[in-house]
Amino acid sequence: MSRICQLTGKKPITGNNVSHSNRKTKRWFRPNIQKKRFFIPEENKWITLKVSTSALRTIDKKGIYAYLKELRKKGVKV
Repeated sequence: MSRICQLTGKKPITGNNVSHSNRKTKRWFRPNIQKKRFFIPEENKWITLKVSTSALRTIDKKGIYAYLKELRKKGVKV
């Protein structure tokens, strides 16, 4: 399963673990991705999306239909 949010586009980034002696080793910072089903009453259908938890908070705030409409206006295919 790819770790990319379908709504925000968040994906893993790399960085360093830094020890007390300042040695650096590579590591990944992965977004918190959840698989979630949403019902869109305006379209009368269910959709399943892999979304980050920050996108879930935005959906709670704006509503799924308004958020999808905003994304489609930007040209994102959902």
